[in-house]
Amino acid sequence: MFRQAATRLVPRSTLAARSTAVRTFSTDLPATPATDEKFVEAWRKVIPNIDPPKTPMAFMGPRPPTPSSIPSKLTVNFVLPYAPELSNKEVDMVIIPATTGQMGVLPGHVATIAELKPGVMSVHEGNDVTKYFVSSGFAFIHANSFADIIAVEAVPVDRIDPALVQKGLAEFTQKLSSASTDLEKAEAQIGVDVHSALNSALTG
Repeated sequence: MFRQAATRLVPRSTLAARSTAVRTFSTDLPATPATDEKFVEAWRKVIPNIDPPKTPMAFMGPRPPTPSSIPSKLTVNFVLPYAPELSNKEVDMVIIPATTGQMGVLPGHVATIAELKPGVMSVHEGNDVTKYFVSSGFAFIHANSFADIIAVEAVPVDRIDPALVQKGLAEFTQKLSSASTDLEKAEAQIGVDVHSALNSALTG
């Protein structure tokens, strides 16, 4: 019904042009970013005697081109605030704990930005699977089969002490039940959520 109404309201020539139009995505832009000419021009009009500061575009490296065919491997960068965990690592697949649910990422995955929640991220290389517990963060999946995963904190699952997890879960559960302010309740609930996810990572 909506399509029929649109056909009556919009000329056929316009609909045909729209159907054949090619959408431009960020991954289709040139690999080397251009200078922000409008910013530089406006700056020189106001302060001609001082060189303009660099814009974020000046710090962008060349974007890897989108391949014409799907690669056999997914290239992963897994970064923590204090150290890179994986750098340009070619893998078969990663499974990340997105806020919308577990998300598997294979080569050729559609470009996506996903927020991470406390849970297990698994990196698959053939028969080898490495599991990390991540607290939170973001995953940036690019159309060129590159994935940048940024976590606030992460630790290999096999390094987690089950006894400490159970102790922490009990402590935060007690704090939640005795919390009297909204701040105390929020802090305790975060602790319960994280330790519950840790417990699930160990038992799952």
